[in-house]
Amino acid sequence: MLPEKEGLSSNMPRRNDTETVELQERVVAINRVSKVVKGGKRFRFAVLVVVGDGATQVGTGIGKAKEIAEAVRKGIEKAKKNMVEVRHAGNTIPHPVVGEFGAARVLLKPCPEGTGVIAGGVVRAIMELGGVKDVVTKVTGRTSNAINIAHATLEAIKITRTSDEIMKLRGLAGEENEETSAEEAVIGE
Repeated sequence: MLPEKEGLSSNMPRRNDTETVELQERVVAINRVSKVVKGGKRFRFAVLVVVGDGATQVGTGIGKAKEIAEAVRKGIEKAKKNMVEVRHAGNTIPHPVVGEFGAARVLLKPCPEGTGVIAGGVVRAIMELGGVKDVVTKVTGRTSNAINIAHATLEAIKITRTSDEIMKLRGLAGEENEETSAEEAVIGE
């Protein structure tokens, strides 16, 4: 048995435990690719798959194979390895955010409860499987490529922050706790 190296586990990225959680899968786009050879054309398929638990985790993956079923299986495996956390503020996202990838730009805006998911195909799948119930989205940029739109949406999700995270980054979380504890001590006396 090999000796364990100290400090290695803290530096390595943690993998999400996707085996214990029931994940939903959705095929978003199927792209048929042809290659011209001497005897005719050879067809392959590239499939974009979105995987999520319907609460906080979502991921995308692209599978390529000669058959659609095999491409979907590969896409699901890659999506499970590519999971990101979706931050919520109730049923919506914490703040407006723009994600960019290649020529695609995706705007995600929070909205009041009961609005629903107002989005196109790829963004809708990612938002629904990520557990967001109320959001308004707009795909801008110079592309309608589903793969780039999916990557731009995930980039937007990655850069969202909750109000608690922002306060902690600004160093205000500790000061507020001290003030409230001082007020409680005065009130308690």
